Amino acid sequence: MSDIQNGKIESRNITTEIKSSFLSYAMSVIVSRALPDVRDGLKPVHRRILYGMQELGNTADKPYKKSARIVGDVMGKFHPHGDSSIYEAMVRMAQDFSYRYMLVDGHGNFGSVDGDGAAAMRYTESRMSKIAMEMLRDINKDTIDFIDNYDGSEKEPVVLPARYPNLLVNGQAGIAVGMATNIPPHQLGETIDAVLALSENPAITTEELMEVIPGPDFPTGGLILGRSGIRRAYETGRGSITIRAKVEIEQKSNGKETILIHELPYQVNKAKLIEKIAELVRDKKIDGISNLRDESDRRGMRVVIEIRRDANANVVLNNLYKQTAMQSTFGVNMLALVDGQPKVLSLKEMLHYYLEHQKVVITRRTKFELRKAEDRAHILEGLRIALDHIDEIIAIIRGSRSGDEARPILMERFTLSERQAQAILDMRLVRLSGLEREKIENEYQELQTLIAELKAILADEGKILDIIRREMTEIKERFNDNRRTEIVSGGLEMIEDEDLIPRENSVVTLTHNGYIKRLAANTYRSQKRGGRGVQGMGTNEDDFVEHLLSTSTHDTILFFTSKGKVFRAKGYEIPEYGRTAKGLPIVNLLNIEKDENVTAMIRVESFDEDAYFIFTTKTGVTKRTPVNHFANIRTNGLIAIGLREDDELISVRLTDGKKQVIIGTRDGMLVRFKEDDIRSMGRTAAGVRGIKLRDGDFVVGMEILEEGQEILVVTEKGYGKRTAEAEYRLQSRGGVGIKTIHITDKNGPMCAVKTVDSTEDIMLITINGMLIRMDVNDISVIGRSTQGVRLIRLADDELVATVAKVEKEEADEELNESAEVESE
Repeated sequence: MSDIQNGKIESRNITTEIKSSFLSYAMSVIVSRALPDVRDGLKPVHRRILYGMQELGNTADKPYKKSARIVGDVMGKFHPHGDSSIYEAMVRMAQDFSYRYMLVDGHGNFGSVDGDGAAAMRYTESRMSKIAMEMLRDINKDTIDFIDNYDGSEKEPVVLPARYPNLLVNGQAGIAVGMATNIPPHQLGETIDAVLALSENPAITTEELMEVIPGPDFPTGGLILGRSGIRRAYETGRGSITIRAKVEIEQKSNGKETILIHELPYQVNKAKLIEKIAELVRDKKIDGISNLRDESDRRGMRVVIEIRRDANANVVLNNLYKQTAMQSTFGVNMLALVDGQPKVLSLKEMLHYYLEHQKVVITRRTKFELRKAEDRAHILEGLRIALDHIDEIIAIIRGSRSGDEARPILMERFTLSERQAQAILDMRLVRLSGLEREKIENEYQELQTLIAELKAILADEGKILDIIRREMTEIKERFNDNRRTEIVSGGLEMIEDEDLIPRENSVVTLTHNGYIKRLAANTYRSQKRGGRGVQGMGTNEDDFVEHLLSTSTHDTILFFTSKGKVFRAKGYEIPEYGRTAKGLPIVNLLNIEKDENVTAMIRVESFDEDAYFIFTTKTGVTKRTPVNHFANIRTNGLIAIGLREDDELISVRLTDGKKQVIIGTRDGMLVRFKEDDIRSMGRTAAGVRGIKLRDGDFVVGMEILEEGQEILVVTEKGYGKRTAEAEYRLQSRGGVGIKTIHITDKNGPMCAVKTVDSTEDIMLITINGMLIRMDVNDISVIGRSTQGVRLIRLADDELVATVAKVEKEEADEELNESAEVESE
């Protein structure tokens, strides 16, 4: 009781005490252990390891030292938390499968991707890597602050100069109290380019930054599925990225298939993965695997999965993705310390804080160099005075009993500072020679130039940014390498069970009234020109097939509508019906409006950045837009082209940007021009004039013309012909074109124009749903001003509605009918 009264014991509420103590502990873990600093991307243990190695002289240009010696030095001076925590951190910094750019150059066994641990620290040797030297460059030039270590006996850096953005380049993971960080690694060159882009344009957007730094780059490679998760993480600081192993399906000569795994998702243990696959096969949860072995060696990873002859490798692979770590999710949480406070950061914010840090580093380094230059110039000014009055100075020194007596006399006689006077007293006689006098003068003049330059840098932030750009570009040139992780367009729909669906060729048909269905491609067997065809779809009396597309169940199909919008579906998502079935209303498949109809269907195998869509409208307007603008289409569609009020979209084609375009009209006119006559435009742009139309005329088709192709035109009454492309001269975009077919009452107006090369079949569809498939070679090649030949016999009330190209198929003799050839 007396102790309480005397103040030796303080009475406190236990709840308050626990709260206060736990908060102190939590903040200590957050700030001093688990979270990286946004400026150098390091936790305290990593920073202390690197600084300790430099203090020990354990740099990249020196011999390796025992890891135990490094760990002991770091623990004794800076990090008194146990040798195991230091060594484990150092081991990770030396693993090429953990760090994208290793900060420690390890010699010995530092573990493996199979989960093997590193050898004991007494066996391994280490030194700083070359790129780690850039983390500490200029640290001795007053670029950063130092604080006392845990016992006040040493000084340690608060942060490293970090001459490249290490937080993004190597990423970081950590669990604090009540919060965690998980920042993925990135490719060095891309990250530096992003910093440079921000320095040039402070208002840069996340989308513009992603053109420079498209996504994370993991040390183990792999595939990132889609960009939506990356964009969300970069914009908000939080997101989810799906990573897949990089595999190859190899076909053996005996017909069996083999799955080869070459790269794994980040932080996946290969040995445990193989063990998991073996367990799934043993438990019969995955069927079709006959053998499993690891053939990895120093040349790279190679896990071999042999597939039974009766099994499908794609189906097995899809099950492996679903049930093993061959597909994993990286949860991005970009949490870092900003001014000592934890903060979730967007990509732009991380780059901003790093750039601000570099401004401070360069500013402080410049001030340090300025002080050093001014100090040296100050000494040289004294030496110059001494050389100009050397006889008098020698007399003063000779007349003095000691240097201490001569110093104040020199200071007073020549208005010198104490340091200048001491420098004169320390000057060797050899400095009196003519050559040495010249050296002093030259050095002084060079210093004056340097001082002026350093002052100019400090007065202009633009010059500081120029220095940052130049020095970071030098680092990029020295250490840049190739991207390891491939980013696959298409998004998370790639994770669905599509590989469980057989990959087979199909024909997708869409009627005028909006009924869609999918049929196997061999439903229609080739016939000779002039045959009656087979019934391809049951339709109402007022309905007919308007679009037909040869595709695969696994292809992506883009649907472009009359209102200039675009929708998306996979081939297998379109329901399969019998040959005479009507199909499914497309409004049940796509979110289109009642007065909107599909005017073009395009299959896309991949959203290649080098590919383009060419658009043409009914009034002759055309536009060219990169395909990657359509990689992420929402369920309610996107605007594909900005249309005028009285216009509608007629045709869309896929191209590589270097082709020629032809546009044909109902009155039989056709224009041919180079694709690059149309400048590349954004997704919502309206376009430019492609062909000039006469009164009452409108566009019926647009095609891409390849070298060696012929131009096929078909009329409403079933006539058509092929014409050599040489008969159509190259013109400028926007002209009226030239005649491509002679229109009469017998053959009727032109309804379709196609480019063919004799390697495909042609499908003609009438308004009543009749189809005929024929070899393109059975259609006559005649001049462009002729009427054409009969391709299909039509009843009086029937007209050709549309024409489509399909893959060539061998003729079925049982269905061949004799054909009457009519030359006009």
